[in-house]
Amino acid sequence: MSRHPSLSGLKLVLGGNVFGWTADEDTSFEILDAFYEAGGRMIDTAEAYSAWVPGHKGGESETVIGNWMKARGVRKDMRIATKTGVMGQPGDLKPEKLRERLAGSLDRLQSDYVDLYYAHRDDPETPQDEVAEGFAALMAEGKVREAGASNFTEERLRSALAAAKAAGVRSFSVLQNEYNLLERDAFDSDYQNFCVVNDVAMLPFFGLASGYLTGKYRKDADFTRYPRGERVKKYHEGKGPALLAVMDRIAKDCEATVAQVALAWLLDQPGIAAPIASATTADQLDELVEAVDIELMPDHLTLLTKSVTAA
Repeated sequence: MSRHPSLSGLKLVLGGNVFGWTADEDTSFEILDAFYEAGGRMIDTAEAYSAWVPGHKGGESETVIGNWMKARGVRKDMRIATKTGVMGQPGDLKPEKLRERLAGSLDRLQSDYVDLYYAHRDDPETPQDEVAEGFAALMAEGKVREAGASNFTEERLRSALAAAKAAGVRSFSVLQNEYNLLERDAFDSDYQNFCVVNDVAMLPFFGLASGYLTGKYRKDADFTRYPRGERVKKYHEGKGPALLAVMDRIAKDCEATVAQVALAWLLDQPGIAAPIASATTADQLDELVEAVDIELMPDHLTLLTKSVTAA
């Protein structure tokens, strides 16, 4: 059995943060149908999606995904990843809390298991042997197929794996940190090497830098037009415009879009199993799916690297 059975199929994970937020249920179903028809089989969500929206409490995304899987009868085909403990509060990863929150996620997903259950953030106050045993118990019961760590530093992932080994239980096999052309600190080359050596698959979030690397943010007015405008304005004031200029040229060479170039670059990086990307329309989804087949030339990769590392 593969150590990462949840990573089979199309090398793209569909981000579910938009479901029930910027994509209502009908639109979400259209996106999910298009993803399924394209061969996509893995969806990433969290109990917290989309608690940041006024009137929401979290769990909206899981509910939409659960409704879709039930309506289409596709649960056995899909690989569902969800997360717990986004606030990183003391005790968030205690075994009893993991069990309680997983039960809520399973109810919303209308499933008796998840393929991948993440610690959304580290919980430094809970001993890591307790965390390891809590996840291992859920895996032993079949409620969780694999466990993952999100937003973990290399030091904390190292110690988490060591704690699991010492306890003789299964460890985290997947990492989900922010990583894209503009944000690389949370998964630097040392961390990449560690994950490769220890067979930890990296599924990066914000692969398109919250939408900036789609190229839709070009002028000041664009930042007030979209929900994530304020979040990505920092890129426009930094290395973003120079990077987009390079990506425009590469996209033209490859007969691709800027977003496809960004995802193709991710797929070429060490330790990356598949990028996570979200879409708010079926047309956007088609664009993302096509990125999997784009092959960047060595000079393209060099240009992209230089565009964000130059002083």
